[in-house]
Amino acid sequence: MARRIRLLDICHARSGDKGDAADISLFANDDAAWELIRRHVTKDAVADYFRPVASGPVERWEVPNVQALKFVVHGALGGGAPRSLRSDNLGKTFAAALLHMEITVEE
Repeated sequence: MARRIRLLDICHARSGDKGDAADISLFANDDAAWELIRRHVTKDAVADYFRPVASGPVERWEVPNVQALKFVVHGALGGGAPRSLRSDNLGKTFAAALLHMEITVEE
């Protein structure tokens, strides 16, 4: 039987910016969470999730020694800090936003 869970229930995250890109690191809380996020939190899933606010591609790297995934979401900050009129032109809230993403897992 499958159920939906929020990443907030199995991870924590940090984010920031580099120009017009949001930089997000997602850290698994334990080994089981690490396997789940590696399988379900793909660059395509993150791109779809942020599509309303990000116009560019998403890159993903695995950092297994700290059980983390690093994402760079391009075209996410309205041109970057000096050019953007967005309330979060530095990408600080992207981590909190990603933690509200849901994935479907088997019980």
